[in-house]
Amino acid sequence: MLEHKEIEYEKVVLVGLITKLQDEEKAQEYLDELAFLAYTAGGEVIKRYTQKLEMPNPKTFIGTGKIEEIRIFVEENEVSIVIFDDELSPAQQKNIEKVLQCKIIDRTNLILDIFAQRAQTSYARTQVELAQYEYLLPRLAGMWTHLERQKGGIGMRGPGETEIETDRRIVRDRISLLKKKMESIDKQMAVQRGNRGALVRVALVGYTNVGKSTLMNVISKSDVFAENKLFATLDTTVRKVVIGNLPFLLSDTVGFIRKLPTQLVESFKSTLDEVREADLLLHVVDISHHAFEDHIASVNNILDEIKSADKPTLMVFNKIDAYEPEEIDSDDLVTEKTKAHYTLEEWKDTWMAKTNGDALFISALNKDNLEEFRKTVYEKVREIHVTRFPYNNFLYPEYYPEEG
Repeated sequence: MLEHKEIEYEKVVLVGLITKLQDEEKAQEYLDELAFLAYTAGGEVIKRYTQKLEMPNPKTFIGTGKIEEIRIFVEENEVSIVIFDDELSPAQQKNIEKVLQCKIIDRTNLILDIFAQRAQTSYARTQVELAQYEYLLPRLAGMWTHLERQKGGIGMRGPGETEIETDRRIVRDRISLLKKKMESIDKQMAVQRGNRGALVRVALVGYTNVGKSTLMNVISKSDVFAENKLFATLDTTVRKVVIGNLPFLLSDTVGFIRKLPTQLVESFKSTLDEVREADLLLHVVDISHHAFEDHIASVNNILDEIKSADKPTLMVFNKIDAYEPEEIDSDDLVTEKTKAHYTLEEWKDTWMAKTNGDALFISALNKDNLEEFRKTVYEKVREIHVTRFPYNNFLYPEYYPEEG
C-alpha cells in the first residue's frame, strides 16, 4: 500500500510549450498551476522554460537546443526534478532522462504523486494505486531492477520470460487485484448511500482549491481538513446539515483540475458517485482567480462526462473578499475595458442573468453573505424535499427561519 512520507523541498524546473492551441498567456497560466502543484508535492520552482513549437518534438518533446540549455542549468544548480506540463510518452521520457540525467516527470505523474500523499482512507489509496499502476504499465522498461535479471547466454536459453515480461505480469496481476478490491468497496459504498434514506442530497463540486471544504466546515460546523494547497481533499466527506428545521446531506468531493489525466477520471469515477447521486449541486468558484471562467468550463466538462451536467445547480462564487478588479484611470482613453476590469457588481449582474438568479456571492472564510446562502440553499432543498415527500409539507414553512 501507499506510505505516508515526510517531504523536504526539492529544486524543480518547469517546462511548457507555446503552440497553436496554447498561446503564451495560456502557457504561463498552466505553468503557474504546475508551480502550485509542485509546491503542494514538496518542490521549490527555481526556473521556468517555455518554447514556441508548432507541435511537440516526438523524440524529446522540446527542441534539442532548448534541452541542452536546460541540461546546463540543471547541472550548474543541482536540480533534482524537471517537470513537463503535458503528458510525455514513455519514449520521450526515456530520451529526456538520457540527456538531462535527472528525474523527469510530467503533469500526470505529479498529480498522481500528490494524490498518493493525500489519500487517507483505504478506498482513496486503492484508487490512487490503481491509477499509478495503469500509468506505470507502458513505462516499465528500466524502472524496476529489484527482480533478478534473467540473462541470456550459455545455459540460460530456453523457456521462461524476460525481466520486463515478469514485471508486466506482476503489474497486470496487481491491477486486476485492485479492480476486484474496488468493486467490493463500490458495493459497500452503494449500500452506505442506500442507507441514507429519506434525506435530500447536496454535493459541493468545483475546481481544486476554491474553498469547498472551508464552506463545508462553516455550514456543517464540522472539522473537515482544509488548507491552501491543491487537492487537500481526496476522500468524500458526508455530513448531515440542518438549516432551520430542514435536514439534508452535504458531501464535499475531490476538486477538479484542467488537463486531468484520463486514468484518474476513470479511477475516481466512484468518488464522483456522490455527485452522480446528488439532488442538488453547489458549484463553488474562486472568483478571485483571474481564470475562474476557464475553471467553470473544465468542471462542467467533467460533470458532462459523468452525466451530471443537467442536475439543478447553484453557482456559489467564493472568496469575494480577495477579489480585486484591475482599474482604469479616469483620464485613460486608450485601455479597453475587459473582464479583468469588471467590478463584483458587474459580475453579479452577468451571472445572475446567465443562471436565472441561481448565483450567490460569498466569502466562506470571512462568513460574508452566509445568511443569504443559507436562505437560498434552504429554499432549493425544501423545493426538492416537498416534491419527494408531499406529506411532510406542513413541517417546513414557506419562509426561512432565522438562525438563533
